[in-house]
Amino acid sequence: MHLSRFPRVKLAHLPTPLEFLPRLSAHLGGPRLYIKRDDCTGLGTGGNKTRKLEFLMADALQQKADVIITQGAVQSNHARQTAAAAATLGMACELLFENRIAEPSDPYLHSGNVFLDRLFGATTHHYPKGANMDAAMEEVAAKLRKQGKRPYIIPGGGSNRIGALGYVACAMELVSQANEQGITIDHLVHATGSAGTQAGLAVGLQAMHSGIPLLGIGVNAPKDVQEQRVFKLAAETADYIGAPDCVARTDIVANCDYVGAGYGIPTESMKEALLLLARLEGILADPVYSGKGLAGLFDLVRTGYFKQAKTIVFLHTGGSAGLFGYLEQLL
Repeated sequence: MHLSRFPRVKLAHLPTPLEFLPRLSAHLGGPRLYIKRDDCTGLGTGGNKTRKLEFLMADALQQKADVIITQGAVQSNHARQTAAAAATLGMACELLFENRIAEPSDPYLHSGNVFLDRLFGATTHHYPKGANMDAAMEEVAAKLRKQGKRPYIIPGGGSNRIGALGYVACAMELVSQANEQGITIDHLVHATGSAGTQAGLAVGLQAMHSGIPLLGIGVNAPKDVQEQRVFKLAAETADYIGAPDCVARTDIVANCDYVGAGYGIPTESMKEALLLLARLEGILADPVYSGKGLAGLFDLVRTGYFKQAKTIVFLHTGGSAGLFGYLEQLL
């Protein structure tokens, strides 16, 4: 795949490390576990959205935008990385937050990612749970255009066919690292939410004929909704890169049994997984995405889902800054 024909701006520290987790592997007594450290992409404390933003911000620059608009939850990792990208490129940034958590704590509303958003100079707006956030972004964009600005809208999570290119590239990077290190990957697992990461990975892995099964651990939607959302975006992305039909519907698998009470609401299994990774390997996960992804992975290892696998890679999507918004729930 020749991704250099698509506009791209350098924002990430790449390639991110692919590391073995010896103590965690021994503790779980299952396959050898590796972690792909996309928490180490560097931009604004790092995370998976930076890969997407390399392509999205390049498109914004081509369109001569001077204001970036995006949306997410209050403690959105995507919003924080977008604010950092905008600051890096000399653009203003408007962040629209959907208040998805009932009775949020003061740290949730003001610390963690929110604090960093302010440091990066972003302007924030709050909306009630269930608001039409796409319509809200269009309204903000219309107001800015009347002021003579040139806004560029990035969808939640950076998840469209342009943003998904970041994870087509990541799939290529991961396979190259596995080849260099002599690692045969039997399964790739990650947290799946807005669909762009899983869609991009699916396209990249399938277009390369890697033979690596991909499993997304859902953090929000039910299984059928999540899988269809990912497949739709994967199909759009495959067409965009000139590899139509490389992804079949059966290639898109999500396990959504670990969402708990809802998006961004802590679960006991998430807390256990987050603490295990921190105390056995010294690596910080986040409570919304990778924490629940790890909870699903650990449970599936323990219950024999991966009994035929010798080596599993977990893609760490970052977000440790969000830990500070969950102080009272985690310790």
